[in-house]
Amino acid sequence: MKPQRVTLQDIAALAGVTKMTVSRYLRTPEKVAPDTAARIAAILAEVNYQPDPENRSLASNQLPRIGVLIPSFNNQIFADLLAGIESVTTPQGFRTLVVNYDYDRDREEEQIANILNFPVAGLILTETIHTLRAEKYLHAADIPVAEVMDMTAGSGRINVGFDNKQAAHDMTRMLLASGKRRIIYFGSMSDDRDQKRYHGYCQAMADACLPTGRLIPNKVSSVSMGTGMMTMARQMYPDLDGILCTNDDLAVGVLQECLSSGIRVPEEIGIAGFHGLDIGQVTQPKLASVVTPRFEMGRVSTEILIRKIKGISTIEQIDLHYRLSPGGTL
Repeated sequence: MKPQRVTLQDIAALAGVTKMTVSRYLRTPEKVAPDTAARIAAILAEVNYQPDPENRSLASNQLPRIGVLIPSFNNQIFADLLAGIESVTTPQGFRTLVVNYDYDRDREEEQIANILNFPVAGLILTETIHTLRAEKYLHAADIPVAEVMDMTAGSGRINVGFDNKQAAHDMTRMLLASGKRRIIYFGSMSDDRDQKRYHGYCQAMADACLPTGRLIPNKVSSVSMGTGMMTMARQMYPDLDGILCTNDDLAVGVLQECLSSGIRVPEEIGIAGFHGLDIGQVTQPKLASVVTPRFEMGRVSTEILIRKIKGISTIEQIDLHYRLSPGGTL
C-alpha cells in the first residue's frame, strides 16, 4: 500500500498557522515572520516533508504563474478578457491559472485562498469589492494584484477598466435623446458592476425628472432570459417605450420577443445593451450597445502586472473608457 503523504494542511496544523502561510514559506520564506518561519521549518524537518514531484505547481518555481479569477466560464465577456491576458502571458513566459467563482462573493474568497496555495507571482481579479477575509488573504500574500472591469479609487492595487456607472448614465441619455421616456432597466446578477449601471441609469432618469423601473432576476444573463423578462416587463410596465439591459444577451432576447410580437423597434420600443458583443452586432436591426474594451483590459492589466512582478516602475491605474453604438434599435 502506498503510504499517505504529509500535506500542506498537515504541516499548517502542526505549526499552528494557515495552509496559505506554509505555502508562502515554501515559495518565499523571506516574506514570513522569522519566528513563524522557524516553526514551519522545524515541522518540515521533523516530518521530512518533500514537495510532491508530480505537482509541478508546488514543486517548481521555474514556470511563473499569474492567477486569474472570473465570475463565469460561460460568458463571452470574460473569454475576451482572458484572450487579452494570454496575449501577454505566453510571450512573456508566464502561465495563467484560471478559476471561477459563480458570481458568489464567499466563493470568490474561497478561490482566492485556494489559488494563493499555488506559487503565483500575481493575481488578476474581476471584482473591486471583496469579503474582509479575502482582503486579508490578498494583503498577506504580498504579491501584485490587479482589479479589472471597473474603476475604483484608493485600493492601492493595479486598476484597469472603465466607469460602469457613467457608461449606463450615458446610454440612458442616448435613449432619452431618441425620444423615449418610460425606460426600464433589465439587470442580471445584481453584482457590483450591475448595481453601478443601475445607479447610472437612475441618475439619468432623475436628471430628466422621469420615473425608473427595474427587473432583476439574480441569474446569469442569457438570450432566453431576456425574452422572458420582456414578457414580464410588458405586464408590469405597459407604457414602457425603452429598455436598457446590463448585457447584450438580455438585449438580444428582448429584441427577439419584440420582433415575434410585432412590436416595431425602435419606433415603439428602443433597446440598448451593454458590452458590444458579437451576438448583438449581427441582429436585424443591429443592437445599440455600450462597447467595452474587454480584450484591452486583459492585455493592459497583465502588462502592468508583469512590470510590477519584475520590479519595474509603471503606471497603476488606467481608464480605457467605452463608446456608445446607437445601432438600429434606438
